[in-house]
Amino acid sequence: MSEFRMPSLGADMEAGTLVEWRVTPGQAVRRGDIVAVVDTDKAVIEVEIFEDGIVEELLVPPGRKVPVGTLLARLRAPTAPAPEPAAAPARAVAAPILAPPPAPASAPPAPAPAAPPASMQPPAARVRATPLARRVARALGADLAALHGTGPGGAIVRADVERAAAPAPAAARPPAAAAPTPVTGTSERAAGLRRATAAAMARSKREIPHYYLGARIDLSRALAWLAAENAERPVAQRMLPAALLLRAAALAAREVPELNGFWLDGDFRPATPVHLGVGISLRGGGLVAPALRDADRKSLPELMRELGDLVRRTRAGVLRSSELGEATLTVTNLGDQGVDTVHGVIQPPQVALVGFGRIAERPWAEHGLLGVRPVVTASLAADHRASDGHRGGRFLTAIDRLLQEPEKL
Repeated sequence: MSEFRMPSLGADMEAGTLVEWRVTPGQAVRRGDIVAVVDTDKAVIEVEIFEDGIVEELLVPPGRKVPVGTLLARLRAPTAPAPEPAAAPARAVAAPILAPPPAPASAPPAPAPAAPPASMQPPAARVRATPLARRVARALGADLAALHGTGPGGAIVRADVERAAAPAPAAARPPAAAAPTPVTGTSERAAGLRRATAAAMARSKREIPHYYLGARIDLSRALAWLAAENAERPVAQRMLPAALLLRAAALAAREVPELNGFWLDGDFRPATPVHLGVGISLRGGGLVAPALRDADRKSLPELMRELGDLVRRTRAGVLRSSELGEATLTVTNLGDQGVDTVHGVIQPPQVALVGFGRIAERPWAEHGLLGVRPVVTASLAADHRASDGHRGGRFLTAIDRLLQEPEKL
């Protein structure tokens, strides 16, 4: 028997609300399957299971907020037998089954009972729906009472609401209705995200001895190679300079492992994979840094494709637990905001953050000649307990070297 507990979806998370279960008792699950949806201060997260098994028991009902580490469900091994059900008590004597007597042939129909007055009618039963489904229904203007639930116990889940609110075909589409009422919890979520971010950043500056380094990098070779590569690709498959910067940062982290990992229990623990946390701004305000997993093992087209997908799902509020809690190094790019240099704050328990500013044409001297080159400023905020300026300098130099040979990225 194994246990499934409320996971920590970030160093600043203390509790989460179980929005809905995606499994039922007796259902077989495999590693990586989505088993639950959890609402945190930052986003609504799809939580994955990290082992194979069969769901034995669900212990926390949807809608309840519980601390990190709370036991949510029990699983048994796929080969373990199910527990024997308790034996039902024996009946004393089985009653004989008698056929009802035939109805009289000429019996007059009974008059229909008059409906009781409205004041005497019982109140309508509360519709069973998850909190997430109710929030989506308010946003889409859907009537929960008219929907059929497919969740545990017949509860209405988000998919039921979205399916019912899908637009009808053009031929049968009714006249346009008034715009739906906005989700009422948006401002509360933005405030919660700001509080969570504030707590994490305050802890970071209080506990982590930061040091900062910066380097200007000539991107003329990288951008020329990228333009030639994109010329041979369909528009939908073209890559942005951000893919080059992310790939270079991931490979540099593999070369300088002191910047890729976590500071836990007074010691540095290096991470073997490079899961890049990517800072993504939300439309309602705030910042989330989900992870591009195994960024050092993916090609540039794969990174570009996964980056686009990650940005879309982050802003739609659909992330997985493995994407929110496993970043080993964070990269933030503020070039689209016109920023030249980023002096970042490390996300604990990580030990480094890489920043990229805007790509701008600047004077550049090389071999005694002065010209104009596209230049980006790369910065590093690092934890002095895990590394020093020498190792940080090697890291930025590695990024520069890699970007001068873009065909090898």
